[in-house]
Parts: sequence; C-alpha cells; structure tokens
Amino acid sequence: MTVIESVATINRPVDQVYAFLADMNNHQQLMPENIYNWTSTTDEANFTIQNMAKLALKISSRIENQELIAVPSEKAPFDLELKWTVSDNGDGTTIATHIISADLNMMMKMLAAGPLQKLADHQTSRLAEILA
Repeated sequence: MTVIESVATINRPVDQVYAFLADMNNHQQLMPENIYNWTSTTDEANFTIQNMAKLALKISSRIENQELIAVPSEKAPFDLELKWTVSDNGDGTTIATHIISADLNMMMKMLAAGPLQKLADHQTSRLAEILA
C-alpha cells in the first residue's frame, strides 16, 4: 500500500474545519484545475481527472471532529482510501492531515505517486487558504 500524507495548520477551531470537510460539496474548492465534471452531495462526489480517470467517492466513516474517510463508490483503477484527520492544536487552530492510501503496483506507483502527493499537498494548502 502506498501512503501519501500532507499536513497543514488551519487558523480555525477543529469543529469548523471538520464541518467544512464533512460536506463533500465543499471538496470541489480543494481540487486542482485538472478536475472537471464535478457533481456532489453531502456524502458523495463524482468527478473526472483530466487525462486520467473518472472517480466516484463516498464518505464511508465519520468520527465527529476527528476523522473522515472516503472510498470509491464505483470501480476505481486501484483500491483507494482518502482520509482526513483533524486535531485541536490547543490554541484555536487545527492540524489537518490528508492521507491518501492507494494499492499501487510498481508501475502505477511510478506514474501515480507524484501526482497523488501533489494532490494531497494542493488540498491541504487550499484548505488553509479557504479557512484562513
């Protein structure tokens, strides 16, 4: 399993960060420009990654003010889990960690690990910008 992680400090309390992430409609704001055909509900999102694949994700687990896990709701090119964890920093700020776990063979890892890391980093930095 390939695990890609990105961390950001968000200048908002943990409950506000969690509330934003708990609604899949908000995740469109975190996506890079190569994502299009976005449709979403509170629990699911469908979109296309330019020159790659269509993805359909659904939230499979929620632990209020701690963790959200999204998994593919339709067949994906590889097994995938997107997890957000949030924790109180003790000073009114929140540590948000985005973890992408993907079951990639060696060839796929060479092709996808870089773009997945870029995606995770982009999403955490956008979260920090939006909730600034």
